[in-house]
Amino acid sequence: MKFSCTKENLSQALSLTSGLTGKNVNLPILGSVLLKVAEQKVDIIATNLELAIVVSVRAKVDAVGTFTVPARTLADFVALLPNEKVDVELVGTELLVRCAKSTTKIKGAPADEFPIIPAIDDGRGFSVNAAELRGGLSQVLPAVAKNEIRPELAGVFFGFTSEGGNQLTLASTDSYRLAERVLSVAQGSGDVKVVVPGRTAQEINHALLTMNTAEAEPTVRLLLSENQISVRYEGVQIISRLVEGAYPDYAQIIPNNFKTTAVISADGFVKELKAAGLFTTTGVNAATLKFNPTAGVIEITSASMQTGDYQSELPAEITGAEVTVFLNHRYVLDGLAAGGSDTVELKVVDGDSPCLLTTPGKENFRYIIMPIRQ
Repeated sequence: MKFSCTKENLSQALSLTSGLTGKNVNLPILGSVLLKVAEQKVDIIATNLELAIVVSVRAKVDAVGTFTVPARTLADFVALLPNEKVDVELVGTELLVRCAKSTTKIKGAPADEFPIIPAIDDGRGFSVNAAELRGGLSQVLPAVAKNEIRPELAGVFFGFTSEGGNQLTLASTDSYRLAERVLSVAQGSGDVKVVVPGRTAQEINHALLTMNTAEAEPTVRLLLSENQISVRYEGVQIISRLVEGAYPDYAQIIPNNFKTTAVISADGFVKELKAAGLFTTTGVNAATLKFNPTAGVIEITSASMQTGDYQSELPAEITGAEVTVFLNHRYVLDGLAAGGSDTVELKVVDGDSPCLLTTPGKENFRYIIMPIRQ
């Protein structure tokens, strides 16, 4: 096995794959990446058995072959090299890596020990705009549940539908807030609903962000089988199992009618919530929002036995009734960051019903926050 490639391409591939590797007492090989050298390219592969990432790197190949090396050691060494050509050669049971005046030998293992990556040969295929999918995942990932008590909530809902035009709905919830983004589908039709593990969704987003260049292809290809998903983009393939079971029917918790609506400056809202957050009880993070349509302000207050209390008024265009809600200020801040707009719209029913945060004029993103009940 012998090949040459640019340091930039090799380092980029290792940054995408090495993060998936880790220590495994029962299967130490999972801490390594597989180098699969074929004609004119090198595939760098990592897996944790639930998820696999394959990154293809253009290379000048002198001898084909396969070998595994510790991922972190190789990635960290290559990252320190100058931006020049890197020569890689298998010598016995060591990987010889040379670049400029630097040379190292990294001990590895035969490729026979590396797990076989399953291939998805058939399924439902779709193509989605890469920029839209990247933006949509960034919006919904913060609301994914952090624990796996309910595995489906630790994932992202992917719902393809042809009703009203070919669309993909991304959604996530941790039971306290919910984020939903609707995207258009460039190619493919039909109704398919799956739950993608949160870690997989993060790796897809990471790949889309890393490979985002002016020359990058505009669409991402997704292939869905009964229990797996394959995502291809710019020489990167991500293969993952799907979460078993159906995603909750979250649409039924979103109110159809709201009593109060406020149009607010996003920057001003962020500053007020951050200030109020300095005076909230740890773990609860509760800020009180009182909508005063007569005065045209939202009165924001918070209190903590440890730090003190806070009071302020935020100008807003408010229509409807006067109402008071208690919200987790961190969840609201996440929604404001996901919205990515100068102006936001906050809709409220009462102190016990879900609140809706949206961007005026944009119906493709919704962020629901459950109030804290006193």
